[in-house]
Amino acid sequence: MKHGRYPFIIGFLIVPVAIYATFVVYPYIQAFNLSFTNWRGFSPTFDYIGFDNFTKLFQDTTFWKAIQHHAVLLIAMPLLTIAIALFFAFLLNVGGGSKGGLMTGVRGSKFYRVIFFFPQLLALALVAVIFSRVYSPDESGLINGLLQQVGVNDPVLFLADKNLALWSIIAVLVWQAVGFYVVLFSAGMGSIPTEIYEAAALDGATRGTLFFKVTLPLLWNTLQVAWVYLGIAAFDAFALVNVMSVDRGGPDGATTVLGLEIFRNMQDYGQYGYASAMGVVLFFLTLTFAALTLRVTRRDTVEL
Repeated sequence: MKHGRYPFIIGFLIVPVAIYATFVVYPYIQAFNLSFTNWRGFSPTFDYIGFDNFTKLFQDTTFWKAIQHHAVLLIAMPLLTIAIALFFAFLLNVGGGSKGGLMTGVRGSKFYRVIFFFPQLLALALVAVIFSRVYSPDESGLINGLLQQVGVNDPVLFLADKNLALWSIIAVLVWQAVGFYVVLFSAGMGSIPTEIYEAAALDGATRGTLFFKVTLPLLWNTLQVAWVYLGIAAFDAFALVNVMSVDRGGPDGATTVLGLEIFRNMQDYGQYGYASAMGVVLFFLTLTFAALTLRVTRRDTVEL
């Protein structure tokens, strides 16, 4: 029986593993290989140039601008998304207080869960087009149109002002992501026994105490996973920046990210080897971030 189990397992896994190796592992190997070449994307031949692409990369001011923007994204996007999602998830699960001896969410919490999740159903490119109109500097823009109605005639240049452009895009990223994490945190809170909340409430715990002393410690593993996912998303942001930003990454490079620079070097400049070197750096940055986050945030599991 034991010997017959291994052929079954191998037969079951061979197709998905082969597909994964063909469409995921092999392209990674190709990208690593191309990063050491001067391939222009069209010639069937190319020369190996060693680490020249990486040397050029670390002297590229645009590359370092993109790294700075990712640093801002890595801090702002997870913090804002998790804070907002936790607040709403807490309201939807225990924000209504105790009724009939059970902790309940605010009135209509099931309906709000569905509403919060709606942005996840929209493609990022569509979200970018919608918010490009929301941020429009003329009266057709939702925000500037409302400002004009209250007497503010000078339009706010959300995407054309270097000081506002990146934060305007971060706001859209947070808006699009919050709904998913509200549902994720709600599921995590739903797995916490209500007896714990009820015991704390009987001891006189306020809602703030319930949140910080009960919910957060018991939801720590879920928060850890959310932070990793949001960090990986912060290393992307390509779709929104490509569609929303002025002159793709502008104004004056104020919103550029590595994904966009990889795309531009490939499609606009034909520097596939250089773009592959950028992709390799992005790969290791993402991997390092995920490993460090899991290491730093590791803590003992709370047994329920």
